[in-house]
Amino acid sequence: MLKRGATISFEFFPPRNADGIPAVLDTVRELTAYCPDFISVTYGAGGSTRQFTEEITVSAKESAGGVEVMAHLTCAGQTVDELDSVLQRLEEAGIENVIALRGDPPRGEQEFTVVEGGFSHASELVTHIKANYEFGIAAACYPEGHTEAVSLEQDLDYAKLKVDNGADFLITQLFFDNNDYFEFADRAAAAGIDAPVVPGILPFLSTPQIRRFTSLCGSKIPADLDAELERLADDDDSVRELGIEYAARQVEGLWAAGSSWRPFLCAESQLLGIEDPRPAGSARSRSGLEAFRRFFPSG
Repeated sequence: MLKRGATISFEFFPPRNADGIPAVLDTVRELTAYCPDFISVTYGAGGSTRQFTEEITVSAKESAGGVEVMAHLTCAGQTVDELDSVLQRLEEAGIENVIALRGDPPRGEQEFTVVEGGFSHASELVTHIKANYEFGIAAACYPEGHTEAVSLEQDLDYAKLKVDNGADFLITQLFFDNNDYFEFADRAAAAGIDAPVVPGILPFLSTPQIRRFTSLCGSKIPADLDAELERLADDDDSVRELGIEYAARQVEGLWAAGSSWRPFLCAESQLLGIEDPRPAGSARSRSGLEAFRRFFPSG
């Protein structure tokens, strides 16, 4: 899935109920115009939206015009037998890639609870998939450290374990300071992780959203960005514009510094595009901020 050096992808959050599925699929079809290398659909906390995730993943495969679709799969709330049932259905539907995650606790709970007959860690899920299926496998990593990790060193060991167990590439948790990504990539290389480390970028759409996400995952908001959010206060349109432009600048900075791996997190089925510095007229030549503003009109 990452055979070409430079990669662009989109990630979708599934709707809270089935009524929202058609809108997500409409978004998938629109985004195929940007020729992404792959798209993916997340699980809700505790695996709460897994039935919608599976349905959207399979439907997107049928309607995405040949774009690769990657399924999220989490240990949360599922036994190994249940995970196998999902994997078999995905396999039968022609899905070729999955991202293997432990998953977050259900909403309102503070700690991850292992289901009897389930897996405790994403590394176990990676091992299981690698041993029993032909899927390409992605896994998560955390430039600023997982919230449950004792240290950055321990967290890096877990990332390496996932790769050693069969993960083909890693996708980072969201971050807002590119230096965190570059420092992590350097530490990963020094630790012997030879798989690609794909940066995850969130174009935040509101102040409550970014504060909620960062409180859940432990990512920090840089002081200058935090000050700008405070200055804009309840000016929702301006915060939305800030989130889009900030994400665009992050990607431009990643590209300028030599990172080839460029995914996107698409919040709540919204659309976004980004500049791809290929020759004018090529299939992926786009104007970054123009594309952002096209899909996120500021009023």
